[in-house]
Amino acid sequence: MKKAFSLIELMIVIVIMGVMYTLSVQSFSNTANKLNKVTLLNLKEYMQGQDYQKSVRFLCLDDCKSCDILIDGVKQNTIENILDDSVLSYEYDFNSGTREALIDVYFNSEGSQEDVCFSYTVDKQGVGDQVLVVYKNDVYDFTTYLSPTKKYSSLESAIDAKEKLIREVE
Repeated sequence: MKKAFSLIELMIVIVIMGVMYTLSVQSFSNTANKLNKVTLLNLKEYMQGQDYQKSVRFLCLDDCKSCDILIDGVKQNTIENILDDSVLSYEYDFNSGTREALIDVYFNSEGSQEDVCFSYTVDKQGVGDQVLVVYKNDVYDFTTYLSPTKKYSSLESAIDAKEKLIREVE
């Protein structure tokens, strides 16, 4: 007596495999969408992951509603609604404390100067601007070289953490 699968059994197996395939593809696409969503917390890592020769710059003009990714000075991507004009950047120095960071001047392709709301640049060595960014009551520490961006609840707590780290190193 020859044993074989019936047509119904084969169809059931094919349907189950189709459902499993659909669920796995949907899961991978959801993961990819989450990874592609740029926030202030993953901005530095996102920019360091770009393919560039000289620098990659995150540039927000006017009211910060729309920000561009410039790779080696050429616009590659636009990111909407990541910031608003309440964002502030501070430079930190252990000896002199914090001061508001100077924002670079930006000239568009026609040579006209535009108002820069926020700018963050990563150079060819992968080192980004050394700033503390205050946005919506949170502080993002972009001053670390090798570790991901850290988030603090206030500028004072970010400064305290930096000073503690400096004292540990001394």
